[in-house]
Amino acid sequence: MRPFLTATWRYLVMLNYEVDPKVLAPLVPRGTELDTWQGKTFVSMVGFRFLDTRVRGLAVPFHREFDEVNLRYYVRHRGPEGWRRGVAFVRELVPRWAIATVARVVYNEPYLALPMRHIVEMEGAEQGAPGRLEYAWKHEGRWQRLAASTRGRPVTSTPDSQEEFITEHYWGYTPQRDGGCAEYRVEHPRWSVWQADDVAFDCDVSRLYGDRFTSVLSGTPASAFVADGSGVAVYPGERLAVGMD
Repeated sequence: MRPFLTATWRYLVMLNYEVDPKVLAPLVPRGTELDTWQGKTFVSMVGFRFLDTRVRGLAVPFHREFDEVNLRYYVRHRGPEGWRRGVAFVRELVPRWAIATVARVVYNEPYLALPMRHIVEMEGAEQGAPGRLEYAWKHEGRWQRLAASTRGRPVTSTPDSQEEFITEHYWGYTPQRDGGCAEYRVEHPRWSVWQADDVAFDCDVSRLYGDRFTSVLSGTPASAFVADGSGVAVYPGERLAVGMD
């Protein structure tokens, strides 16, 4: 099967917050269950660069490079080969209205188009030089942001580490309007991560993500790091079979 979308995802800022499973329970797509790391449930604020974007091999003018910021959580689904670890999204921000509209209408993905901007200062970061990243969006007249600095060299996540749990997911799950769930596969090599310093998250959480996340995202992240990213391939979604939940 050919990928539906290919792109390069680069410099993923990831702020990870422990959350009471009850907060997420009403959102979990049918046929999946919340995934945990060492018995803990997490949501992540993630900002990154979307580069060299192609849909079925074709570049769309003015839509090849853009930012994305999303709030995601972690789920799993039992496939024929065993557990498939994946992510689901509360909201995904992009600066292109066409992308957001198609994602909402065709795939029921929770996209929202907003003005966005970024700062990427990562020259020499792979060799250990300090780096700085910031992803910002304008919502209801105010600029808000997600930012972090890197320290040291990026290192490959170790098995069973929190870094592996957060970064190594190869499935996505999206609730459908009729109550069902779509599943799609994502391919990418294993990512390396920098530890993050000087983390900043300035956001009107209640207006953008809902009151249920206000206290969660107002606290200190349980962890923060930056993933280097890579080329990715996203395959067409398939509906989960009824009765597999």
